[in-house]
Amino acid sequence: MVLMSAVRSRDPSAADLPSLPQVTLPLWDVVPARVRHYFHHDPDRAAYATRRYEFGSSLELLPLVRAFLNTCAAHRDADYRYLFTLLGSELASNALTHSLSGRPFGTFTLRCERRRAGMHLTCTDQGHPDGRTTPEGRHEHLVADPAGLDPDAESGRGLALVDALSTTWGDNGIADHRQVWFFLAYDLTGNRWTQAA
Repeated sequence: MVLMSAVRSRDPSAADLPSLPQVTLPLWDVVPARVRHYFHHDPDRAAYATRRYEFGSSLELLPLVRAFLNTCAAHRDADYRYLFTLLGSELASNALTHSLSGRPFGTFTLRCERRRAGMHLTCTDQGHPDGRTTPEGRHEHLVADPAGLDPDAESGRGLALVDALSTTWGDNGIADHRQVWFFLAYDLTGNRWTQAA
């Protein structure tokens, strides 16, 4: 279930409209029928090469994000699905927390590609919350916090996890239209995830 809150429009012509009440909806009701298979594995459905979905700006939609990611990796074993979903959820959470995507009416997109050796996930957000832009021809790449995996760390865990547990990761270096991606090989031999078990 997701609590849908009314957000006052910034449009001055809407100033006289009363605010709408909050309602609770099943998450399933916010997914268009044509893409519901993105959130529920159907073994009779043909395999996909690429799957893309645009999510809204609420942290309350993270269970839907996790269902999307888990379904994308449904053809793999439970360990792989869990790790892929964990890393993808971190990218989504970062988009909602650290970009305009987390503001009212914001969105972010997850694009999953199945490749021969693994899965590639890209999270595209709406840019830095302070409106900062990257000058043309320059790139400002994200860097994982080396102390992010410290149990006492209060921030920086998301990218630190992606850095430690994905096969490779990176971003486009453009603050006003950030795309962060990771690749997770199907073979988890040598991955810190399997070494910790």
